[in-house]
Amino acid sequence: MEKTVYAYGAVPQYILTFEKFQPIHPALTVFTAMFMHGGVFHLGGNMLYLWIFGNNIEDKLGHLRFIIFYIFCGITAAYSHALIDPHSLTPMIGASGAISGILGAYLLLFPRAGVYTLIFLGFFVQIVKIPALIVIGFWAIVQFINGLVSTGLVKQGGVAWFAHIGGFLTGLLTIKLWLPRRK
Repeated sequence: MEKTVYAYGAVPQYILTFEKFQPIHPALTVFTAMFMHGGVFHLGGNMLYLWIFGNNIEDKLGHLRFIIFYIFCGITAAYSHALIDPHSLTPMIGASGAISGILGAYLLLFPRAGVYTLIFLGFFVQIVKIPALIVIGFWAIVQFINGLVSTGLVKQGGVAWFAHIGGFLTGLLTIKLWLPRRK
């Protein structure tokens, strides 16, 4: 698994400089990385967010536009992280940056939509419908805080927080440009 991640994951230094130490061109690893995950929980978490928020965005954009928007968010997410840590040789994998773009789009288009959320109150678990603005807003705050904290730590593998932030901002700021024009 580790060899595959280093071969096809998006390595920040390589995607910025196009140094070729991987079997494919570094620019292509931005795509291959989006379809690799670090395990079942990584994949499951991403698919859960895509399932909850993606269908409404796909309904607004249409199938083809949605796929292109998703990939665009994933590309800008990878480069967002790479620009924050340009000398990193740690590969990025996962669809989190692209899905973060979906969350940004959802926040702008459906801020009042109810999202069923598990709330833990000690031993009690409650399912509550919370506005997307609060659910996604809380998620975004966690990403920004972790991103800021990670810049002060020793460089090591882990979560590419700035990929999440970059994808989210891309979705939030560009979704209106992707919407089909009304006839």
